[in-house]
Amino acid sequence: MFGNKKKKQQESQENLENQNNKEMNQEQEEIKETITDSNEAETAENKGAEEVSGEEKLRAELAEANDKYLRLYAEFDNYKRRTSKERVELLQTAGKDVIVDMLSILDDFERASKSMESATDVSAVKEGISLVHNKLKNTLANKGLKEMESKGNPFDADIHEAITNIPAPSDDLKGKVVDEVEKGYYLNDKVIRFAKVIVGA
Repeated sequence: MFGNKKKKQQESQENLENQNNKEMNQEQEEIKETITDSNEAETAENKGAEEVSGEEKLRAELAEANDKYLRLYAEFDNYKRRTSKERVELLQTAGKDVIVDMLSILDDFERASKSMESATDVSAVKEGISLVHNKLKNTLANKGLKEMESKGNPFDADIHEAITNIPAPSDDLKGKVVDEVEKGYYLNDKVIRFAKVIVGA
C-alpha cells in the first residue's frame, strides 16, 4: 500500500517535472523566437538605416560636386574676363614706350623746323637734320629695329618684294638685287617690312 502510494507520488513528481520541463522548453523556444524576431527586425532596421544613410551620403557628395563645379566655372569665367581685359589694355598701350622715346625726337624736329624758317646757313640746317635722323635711327635700333641689307645680295622671296626686273649691268648681278626702292626692316629678327627691290635678269 505504501509502495503504491510512493510509486504514485514518484509518478506524479515525474509528471510534474516533465510538465515543468515541457513548459520550460516551450518558454525557451518562445524566448528564442522573440530574440530571433527582434534580431531580424533590428537587422532590417539597420539595413534600412544603411540605405538611407548611403542615399544621404550620395546626395551630399553630389551637392559638393555641384558646388565645386559652380565655383570652378565662376573662376574660369572671371579668368577669361580678366585676360581679355588685359589683352585689350596691352594692345592699347603696346607702343607706349616707343612713343615716349620718340617724343624727344619730335621735339628736335620742331626745333629744327623753327630754326629753318630763319636760317641762312644751309650747312647748319643739314647738320641738324642729320643729327635728328641719327637719333631716330638709334632710338629705333634700341627697340630692336634693324635695317635689311639687300643691295647686291641674291634675291630672296622670303624677305624681298620684287617690283621689276631689269637687264643686269654685269653677269655677277644676275638674279641679285640691283637697286632698293624701299628699305626692308627686321624687328627682333622678324621681318616687319619686306624690301621693295629691283632684280637683275
